[in-house]
Amino acid sequence: MSEPAFTEDQRDALQEIANLAMGRAATRLAGLLDSFIELSVPRVKMVAVSDAARTLREMTHIDDTVSAVRQGFRSDIKGEVLVICRSDSIAQLCSLVSDPYARSSYEAIGERELMLDVANLLSGACVSSILDQLGRTPVFSAPGVLGDTLTLDEVFQPGVLQWQVALLVEVNFALEHRSFRAHLVMLMAEDSIRHMNEALDALLSSI
Repeated sequence: MSEPAFTEDQRDALQEIANLAMGRAATRLAGLLDSFIELSVPRVKMVAVSDAARTLREMTHIDDTVSAVRQGFRSDIKGEVLVICRSDSIAQLCSLVSDPYARSSYEAIGERELMLDVANLLSGACVSSILDQLGRTPVFSAPGVLGDTLTLDEVFQPGVLQWQVALLVEVNFALEHRSFRAHLVMLMAEDSIRHMNEALDALLSSI
């Protein structure tokens, strides 16, 4: 790949920033679902989008279909965020919240709306916190469902996503005593990764 790589110090700084951001997102998600949220340590890896499905499959051990929501963000660091979870796990979320989700006569619509809400919450909190710590304020587009029953290969198929480089910030948001897990992936163009490199260097030099 031709994209700029992170140094060890930059990677460590980004992982720590992501860890703080995920913690804030988990607090908000716990409030929405009234359930304790378990977090894994974020793993940061840069890959070509063409290799993202295989890499994410190795990280998450997901072999079945997934639901995926995408949301764009922009500052001088811009890209898209994907929130991915197993297709059969959304119903677990509906059991934790009140109408219009849990007892809606339009069950499929309710599940999709809840997935959008959860993805919007996670993407917004995580990206806003990460970029805020780097001195940026992102603007977000509306989230959209990429698909309800996709394989990871279909999520990252050529032509669906415009970015060539994937910055995988992989973290498990798990519900206590339940099998639900959400995974967050940031996708960025090469120029944005260079801007992030510069922002991380500025942060490290200020410490």
